[in-house]
Amino acid sequence: MEVVVLQDRTDIGRIAADAVSALLNRKPDAVLGLATGSSPLSIYDELVSRYEAGELSFRQARGFTLDEYVGLPADHPERYRTVIDAVFASRVDFADGAVQGPDGLAADIPAACAAYENAIRAAGGVDLQILGIGTDGHIGFNEPGSSLASRTRIKTLTRQTRIDNARFFDDDVDAVPTHCLTQGLGTISEARHIVLVATGRGKAEAVHHLVEGPVSAMWPATVLQHHPHVTVLLDDAAARRLQLVDYYRETYRSKPDWQGI
Repeated sequence: MEVVVLQDRTDIGRIAADAVSALLNRKPDAVLGLATGSSPLSIYDELVSRYEAGELSFRQARGFTLDEYVGLPADHPERYRTVIDAVFASRVDFADGAVQGPDGLAADIPAACAAYENAIRAAGGVDLQILGIGTDGHIGFNEPGSSLASRTRIKTLTRQTRIDNARFFDDDVDAVPTHCLTQGLGTISEARHIVLVATGRGKAEAVHHLVEGPVSAMWPATVLQHHPHVTVLLDDAAARRLQLVDYYRETYRSKPDWQGI
């Protein structure tokens, strides 16, 4: 796991976009794992800027979102498939149908989850997965207590997650759905490269457990300690509880330029 502490969201977006750009340059038909929420927005904005400048194309690429609320109407502005389209997919040149998400309106939820797993597998698996992290250490919607080997499935959201997400629902916790579909921790762990972004003091406790704590289902993101290629991009506030932060800074400063993240 590589930990990179950067100045601000702009630097985080730039470094993550460098990794996506390098991937698309060597593999134009790459498969991207797309997270919603506030953390990845600087990445998407930077990628859009590079697309608009003619520096990269998503024409052959595929995208799979991490999760979806259960029961939100197809035209609801906070439906994650709608959100990812608004903040990223519609702003670049993905082909029609190239970005998929779990079907939160499916009549047969288990079948829909199995179909989503099969679609990711049929696409060749995710080459680069963008992640955020919740204040309780969840990734995707894998709440504390999730199996470290879990696959795409329905989950009940904790009250803390619903409180955290209420800002997207006019600060009305009761408007936040109770259930979601999410890629499992086992599914996420199969991505070839994972780029996790965290900013702000509110994420410092979760980041501490992610990077320096024991692997535990109580902090689901810690499963990433077993992954061979994880990059954690942080600002100073999110890194404030890391005991080895000076070492992480020194390591990143000393990297050869060709290595990337």
